[in-house]
Amino acid sequence: MKVSKLHITHKEKTLVDIDFSIGSSLALVGQSGSGKSLSIKALLNMLPNEMRSTLHVESDFNLIAGETIGFVPQNPFTALSPLTKIKDQIFVPLKEIETLFSQVNLELSLLERYPPELSGGQLQRVIIAISLSTNPKLLLLDEPTTALDPQTKITIIDLVKELQSRFGFKILFVTHDMSSAKMLCDEICVIKNGKVIEFGKMTDVLQSPQDNYTKTLIDANFANRKFRE
Repeated sequence: MKVSKLHITHKEKTLVDIDFSIGSSLALVGQSGSGKSLSIKALLNMLPNEMRSTLHVESDFNLIAGETIGFVPQNPFTALSPLTKIKDQIFVPLKEIETLFSQVNLELSLLERYPPELSGGQLQRVIIAISLSTNPKLLLLDEPTTALDPQTKITIIDLVKELQSRFGFKILFVTHDMSSAKMLCDEICVIKNGKVIEFGKMTDVLQSPQDNYTKTLIDANFANRKFRE
């Protein structure tokens, strides 16, 4: 899958102008304000009305949010209505919900609870289950581990990897966290100020970053370079 000429503007100012491809799993990495979240919103057709975007996609499926694209947002605590039971926020038959909950290792008793009664990890697994309900071809993850503790972060990443192995969807993982990117993705696209700084295999970029910006991101995420071995 190749995304080219992804161009986002606001009042004639260019905010994003990038190209990238997704083989199996790609991490779109950059600091806050780099344009990574805008890029994912453009793919979901969720940009604010005052922004304009154009893009060209070469893929064997059409990009349709909620159908061929599944989306897992950043904060599980704000993704669902706090006043509505979990069961009333999943719009598929109960039998399918049972299957989805089994796939993400959740107990069915949680369906009778309200979102504030669940932990962050449980909520994120509920959202992953919802995102899988349409059998998507592409799963977009917008920093889904930011609000989670370190151990829960690893659990969620391992779950996504297992689900991808089972169902074969592609992954676009938007993050500023190099350690999470390394755990989940095969390739990485580093962006800064709406431009691609570096693109390649995850291991190659981590071992031999070519740009100082990439080196800074790596140093900010790892205490030493032993992770590159």
